[in-house]
Amino acid sequence: MNEQAVEQGITLMQAWQYGGDLMWVLLGMSVIALALVMYILVAHRRGAIAPAALLSDVLNALHGDNASEAKRLCERSGSALADVALAGVLAVTMPGATLERVNAAVETAGAHAAGRMSATVEYLLDIATIAPLVGLLGTVLGMFKAFSGVANDIASAKPVVLAQGVSQAIITTVFGLLISIPVLAAYAFFRRRVARRTDELENAAAEIVDAMVSKGR
Repeated sequence: MNEQAVEQGITLMQAWQYGGDLMWVLLGMSVIALALVMYILVAHRRGAIAPAALLSDVLNALHGDNASEAKRLCERSGSALADVALAGVLAVTMPGATLERVNAAVETAGAHAAGRMSATVEYLLDIATIAPLVGLLGTVLGMFKAFSGVANDIASAKPVVLAQGVSQAIITTVFGLLISIPVLAAYAFFRRRVARRTDELENAAAEIVDAMVSKGR
């Protein structure tokens, strides 16, 4: 690369080549992050976590004193609400069931469901934290190579050679930040949405427990 090329900048392909093998690591992290975002968008929908139709059907079954139908509805659904409701139905049908035991079963199932949602979102935070560190590692390695080249041939070394080496080293940090910033923004968005889904799940669970109590269970 000559001085004129440096002034004009570099292409994406050149930047990729200068970044070295760590660019493949960053690419893999970006693909994983994108896949996680797409999965969370689908899996954490209100209809997937606490579907209103299921809640209505379960409440109707409980108001009709039909715990077996409520159990069947929950077993057919794969939602978090189904797991919470099923825990309550199983607890209430056990011999010697009390309100405290039913509440404990529902709360435990709800905590597990909320934990699963939070754990999935936390992967985004991991990627957002690790990506710039991988970029920083590339910067350190690149600067080491640049200064090593100057040290080995200091008599013929030109300032532009050192500048090129440093600029190549910074590329990995730039790409690391380009991954980290949007992923961190996605994490903040989904973390708040998990909080909303958890509240919705708790409200639905409270309605189910109230339906059980209202029938004298």
